[in-house]
Amino acid sequence: MSYQESEQKHLQTVLLTAMMMAIILVLTYLVRIPAVATRGYSHLGDAAIFLAVLLLDPGFGAIAGGFGSALADLLGGFAYFAPVTLVVKALMAYVLGAFLHGALKKPRGFGATMGITAVGMTLAGLLMVGGYYLAEAVMYGSFVVPLTELPLNVLQFVAAMALSLPLGVSLSRTPFGRTFAYDLKGTALDK
Repeated sequence: MSYQESEQKHLQTVLLTAMMMAIILVLTYLVRIPAVATRGYSHLGDAAIFLAVLLLDPGFGAIAGGFGSALADLLGGFAYFAPVTLVVKALMAYVLGAFLHGALKKPRGFGATMGITAVGMTLAGLLMVGGYYLAEAVMYGSFVVPLTELPLNVLQFVAAMALSLPLGVSLSRTPFGRTFAYDLKGTALDK
């Protein structure tokens, strides 16, 4: 790869990261389901985080997920939670990306690739649920109060999987699919 091609690829990655960050921000900020006990909320931003990881590598996916979600907290009146969100969502994205990077190195069939991706999303989602539970337990001084938000957080990542997997597969079958970090048709891409 020439220097010019390398620079073009890097610029494309940075722009795609910024675009995904904006999409995560919008889906997190605009689509909110309130959680009464903790005054938090559930949202559709995790679907965009999962999609960002499929498009980008673990590091850039973590940047998009962490900062896009934290910006939604800042703009939405939850500034006190933005640092927690930054860390939890970045870790969620990174864990999914690292899992896929390791698990999809060898070519696999479509079904195996979907299964592996769903397992990775589940692990990442459970990390998010656990991370928010621990943060809220510390913030509220109770391990009981955050229990009320667990079902919403689980529903949030399950909905994210249900949206991002078919959308990711559909996009991967278009010319845009060449930009994916992982080929959802069954083989790992060289990046």
